[in-house]
Amino acid sequence: MITSSTTTALSVLKGMYRAEAEYFAAGGPGTADFAPLAPFFSQDVVLHQANALPYGGIWRGHEGMERLFFAMSQTWEIFDMVEQGFLSSASPLVVLTQVHARSRSTGNELDFPILQTITVENGQITEVHPFYWDTAAIANACSPQ
Repeated sequence: MITSSTTTALSVLKGMYRAEAEYFAAGGPGTADFAPLAPFFSQDVVLHQANALPYGGIWRGHEGMERLFFAMSQTWEIFDMVEQGFLSSASPLVVLTQVHARSRSTGNELDFPILQTITVENGQITEVHPFYWDTAAIANACSPQ
């Protein structure tokens, strides 16, 4: 992503969230083009998901981000970021997000917080660490009984 000296880490993140919302509104993985999201992420971006989640693991690069978005869309029928609080404005950013989600496989709904640290370097997101309060509750909501 080409940036000016006035580009801030927070503006990069907010731009990515707008592009992400448009991506999912356009149909998301398998339908929408990832290209509008790509400039916000470094070619070497690394996103760490808790292993206990249905889409757990380490996701690398643009291809990894596309695969993560696909895995999450296979897991969640609804994944609404209801409220976000930006707890810092410089990298690494800290974002507290309240999520309302519905499992695609079970129809179970739940509300949960995610706290993320997001590193932005040279106008691009280079690393993301989401922290979930209760990964067992999320995994349980997605597992048929």
